[in-house]
Amino acid sequence: MNAFDLTGRLAVVTGARRGIGRAMARALAEAGADVIGVSASLEESGSEVEKDVTAAGRAFEAIRADFADPDAVRALGAELAARDRPVDILVNNAGTIRRAPAVEHSDADWESVLQVNLSAQFALTRAVGAGMVARGHGKIVFTASLLSFQGGITVPGYTAAKHGVAGLTKALANEWAPHGVNVNAIAPGYIATDNTRALRDDPARSKAILDRIPAARWGNADDLAGATVFLASSAADYVHGAVIPVDGGWLGR
Repeated sequence: MNAFDLTGRLAVVTGARRGIGRAMARALAEAGADVIGVSASLEESGSEVEKDVTAAGRAFEAIRADFADPDAVRALGAELAARDRPVDILVNNAGTIRRAPAVEHSDADWESVLQVNLSAQFALTRAVGAGMVARGHGKIVFTASLLSFQGGITVPGYTAAKHGVAGLTKALANEWAPHGVNVNAIAPGYIATDNTRALRDDPARSKAILDRIPAARWGNADDLAGATVFLASSAADYVHGAVIPVDGGWLGR
């Protein structure tokens, strides 16, 4: 089991304030990693994710950065890349969603979703990943989606971005695998978070979704913990360019 031990490693988790990101940060800390949590609204101290990480006996640092602001993302990447202690694990989890039929999906919503969910992911990974390539090791984990494989309903911007995340995962893996850097993604299924509240609050949509899931339940954020630790650890040293569904069996239906 030592292959899953992250003791001494430094992980950056974006979108860490709540939901899936918080669960990922907690899981990495429980496996031994120190954590830098990043979110647009993350408290400087006393956040729930900080409590999770410190309860596991690991160090935590909070950084506030707005992924809708390209300049802020570039500044974050430069700051992380310049640190004396290098980033060993980068978890690109920050995201947003806008729901509207395609004919009502505004340019502003499209551009915001693509910026937060795809462009920011690339800019941050480029900055942090360069150091990993130079050092000859590193782990990068993207949060993809079932909508990296499917079209979804009334979320054209989100679907386009998440397809892009899957493609980016494979493209970076092709370049960086020879340099000892693993780039992979997790594709969560229907997880009970703020992003899916509208679906869970719609009885008809919720029933249709549950009827399709072989596990017969909505996922919870902690269901992503195992895959996160695996992809961040040396247990996944020969895993490159994978998009791993954690979906209760949805895609297998």
